[in-house]
Amino acid sequence: MTDTPHNWTFLSNYAHVLICLADNPDARLRDVADRVGITERTAFRLVGELEEAGVIERAKEGRRNHYVINRKAHLRHAIEEHCTVGELLETILHGQPTTNH
Repeated sequence: MTDTPHNWTFLSNYAHVLICLADNPDARLRDVADRVGITERTAFRLVGELEEAGVIERAKEGRRNHYVINRKAHLRHAIEEHCTVGELLETILHGQPTTNH
């Protein structure tokens, strides 16, 4: 991204982290943070909040984490609460190969 006054996106960092984990459920948070453009600490916080909200589950597999997305969870804002996480991910990742179906 460039450092212009128009350096904004339509989706939040929560959505970006969620999309990264849907695309690669075994991703390291360091890699997610790099891809989203946030710090690893922020990625850790966002994942914790998504987990607290029941949107994702984190399972330990050896020394790594594996993330499972609750695709039936509804989006949180009143404007979009009629949509599910799965519908959002399908829209964003449609046509892209993913490792988490």
